Amino acid sequence: MERRIEAGLNLAVASVASLFVSRWDVAVSGKIPGELTNRLGIAIAQRTYKAYVALLASARFRRALNFGARAQRLLWASTGTKDPTASDTLYAKALVAPFTVNTMPDGTLKAFADHGEVGAMLASDAGDSERVLASVAKAGVDVDALAARLQDEGASTFVKSCNELMASIESKSAPTKKAR
Repeated sequence: MERRIEAGLNLAVASVASLFVSRWDVAVSGKIPGELTNRLGIAIAQRTYKAYVALLASARFRRALNFGARAQRLLWASTGTKDPTASDTLYAKALVAPFTVNTMPDGTLKAFADHGEVGAMLASDAGDSERVLASVAKAGVDVDALAARLQDEGASTFVKSCNELMASIESKSAPTKKAR
């Protein structure tokens, strides 16, 4: 945004920053003590939201807002519960927060409409995330290495999907040969 301000460009840019929440928990399933099961993804989201709120409150961001910039929103992705023993609304309930988007799957949305409860908003101070992250680290999980791995895997998945989409579009838009 700062470069766009300096260049006199339009600042009405809408964007999201995606965090794939349940992938964290799937990645450590069976590798951490039971009391930490399904807690890592939410802890990462809590820590991320704290940093996001701090960014929105910063003088640097407020300056950009004064020029007409829009805040990038956090997007909670992969919020369907993968663990069949956990609540089917686990992530939907835990990740309610201003300036965020939750792209929950249909099943989660229907479950939340049926029996979900809106609880407390996600804490802007990161709640108990640092305690959870320290406990996960103590259990032998290198959270930074896991973050790098999940980011690489996610990027590879998106590249593969994009390539498949482009190939499909190309095959459907190629001129067909007419029979003579």
